[in-house]
Amino acid sequence: MDTTDGEKFGRVVFAFPTQNKSGLFSVDQGNNLTVVTEFFLLGFQGSQYVRSLLFCLFLVIYCGTICGNFLIITLVSTSKILHTPMYFFISQLSVNDILLTTYISPNMLQTLLNNGVTITLAGCISQFYFFSTSEAFECFLLAVMSYDRYVAICNPLHYTSIMTSDHCIQLSTTCWLVGFSIIFIDILTISKLMFCGSNIIDHFFCDLLPLQEISCSDILILRLEFFFLSIISVIIPTIVIVLSYAKIIVAVLMIPSSTGRQKAFSTCSSHLIVVSIFYWTMFSVYVFPTKVKSMNISKILSLLYTVFTPFINPIIYSLRNKYFRKAVNKLIKKHKT
Repeated sequence: MDTTDGEKFGRVVFAFPTQNKSGLFSVDQGNNLTVVTEFFLLGFQGSQYVRSLLFCLFLVIYCGTICGNFLIITLVSTSKILHTPMYFFISQLSVNDILLTTYISPNMLQTLLNNGVTITLAGCISQFYFFSTSEAFECFLLAVMSYDRYVAICNPLHYTSIMTSDHCIQLSTTCWLVGFSIIFIDILTISKLMFCGSNIIDHFFCDLLPLQEISCSDILILRLEFFFLSIISVIIPTIVIVLSYAKIIVAVLMIPSSTGRQKAFSTCSSHLIVVSIFYWTMFSVYVFPTKVKSMNISKILSLLYTVFTPFINPIIYSLRNKYFRKAVNKLIKKHKT
């Protein structure tokens, strides 16, 4: 078959001659260049028995994540005692956790069943875009939640006038819009990359670092963009969280009674646990990546914030919160009657 005009993805033009045995490459005859049009995600390699065990484990976690976060969304929307800014933001976090795990888990389960899976270039970039948007949104939302706790503890008399329902919706909407917008900048650059070497991605989803490793284009601009976007989506929210909790700690220590201090800290404990887990893994994978770090360790760290964190967030917020427990008991009694 003669080489025809290829379809365009960004500025990359792909030519499609007769496929080779793997069906994953096209050839630019003018430049004698083999261009990758599909990738093969290795996922977690191992025996059929090990992969079957992992499949069952991750399937249970995925189902638990969907059910747990959907329960929180239902409780916050139906229970009057949870109609406060803090629980509104928790429900937004649950919406994001459902979306995040849905972007990653089904494809990961498929790689475990088939010992790897093929994904198109467009599908790979789309998965990275929606995954990154969820991660960026969570960074911004956790910063907003820390600001909410700061206002509640440091400025309680004006809390209701500052954190109005309209203001909360505006903050949440801004987090979503900024997340979608800034990641799109990275996507435009990634779409212009050429992949002409190996098509094998040793990961369970399309992440930025594995894509950089197999690209045959100059990735300097992409690295600079990623550094700039990391400052906006990770470093700045981290600074907001640290400053908010520094002022919260100062305000709490000034409370005369130990009971009052304990009560004030208890309203922040769940959020601090979630922030610690999320940012520790994010910084480990993206902000401080090392060449020494093995791919298996990177996969495990990635599992923490893409699979396990969305699963444990509802547990942390519900088990440590008496109002959630009351709302659950009320919902159960309502269905029994």
